[in-house]
Amino acid sequence: MRPFIAGRCDGDTLPIHTPVSRAFQFGIHLGMVDPIVGQICGKVPFQGPFGIGHECVAEVIAVGEDVHTRQIGDIVIVPWAVSCGECLECQRGLTAKCSTFRQQVLGAYGFGACCGPWGGMIVDELRVPIADHMLVPVPGGVPPLRVAAASDNLADAWRCIVPPLTERPGGSVLVLGGAAKSIGLYAAGIAVRQGAASVTYVDNDKTRLEIAAQLGAEVVELPSNRRRSLASQISQRYDITVEASSRSDGLDSAIRLLAPGGICTAVGYYIAPGTKVPIMHMYATSATLKVGVSHVRPILPELLNFVAQEQFPAEAVTTLVADWDDAPEAYKAHTTKLVLQRAPLGLGG
Repeated sequence: MRPFIAGRCDGDTLPIHTPVSRAFQFGIHLGMVDPIVGQICGKVPFQGPFGIGHECVAEVIAVGEDVHTRQIGDIVIVPWAVSCGECLECQRGLTAKCSTFRQQVLGAYGFGACCGPWGGMIVDELRVPIADHMLVPVPGGVPPLRVAAASDNLADAWRCIVPPLTERPGGSVLVLGGAAKSIGLYAAGIAVRQGAASVTYVDNDKTRLEIAAQLGAEVVELPSNRRRSLASQISQRYDITVEASSRSDGLDSAIRLLAPGGICTAVGYYIAPGTKVPIMHMYATSATLKVGVSHVRPILPELLNFVAQEQFPAEAVTTLVADWDDAPEAYKAHTTKLVLQRAPLGLGG
């Protein structure tokens, strides 16, 4: 594969913008950071150097003898997690937990050696195993920049919205934005296009609030130093909530703002072993909390078909498009969604 579009995942900004490696190492030792962080990101979490990046649109430049459905020149999405499509976990749709390629916790691009020998996606050539299963073609007519995040963040937003709305057609949706910057925005836009009765996006960042409004959501601006529970400030209760702030108080609010029988999906990082969850409140309201890594491969065909048919403007979430060769500097940018680009080779017939 030759990646020619790459999205910076929301989670990639953590080790780039904040010196967390030693802090996480000591936190694990002192019991303040869950030890599974070390199993994903190494004994000294996020310690470089390692190949970063796990969202890309790529062009097939060579195929092995066991590849039958992909050919040179195909433009495809490469899922962030490596999977075989045949093991028990894959058959259950848990492709990010594939037992064939899973190392300690994951088998994935862009997280370092603990997740396997796959490297990152900001490269000239990318090796993809089980290509007939792994690679999903980009539909004709869909601009590659539109699906720059389909490998992870866009698909992550999809799983937060579409399955819950299928259970609750026309339900109301609340998105708490923040640390998972692009996921929250994609989720708000998808909810609008999927026919939610109302979509409310909450954040303290003016740029993200403007993007959410552009995507059709109602927006609520929070003060940066909020001190009161969000649940005490919003009177409405929602069928579906998306917690993308990565804050423990955000998680508490997203659960408490659910209507009876509502579903909250949390997509942030909650690294403290003792993160509190209001279980008694959930019991009383028959609430459901969904957490976990996203299993992208099973939902990619449906997601890409939606983008093609609805002309969903996912590129509206992109706040910086940079040249591929400028990746080292561009990756440092404090912006909501960075996308790198270069021209494809155009090998297709």
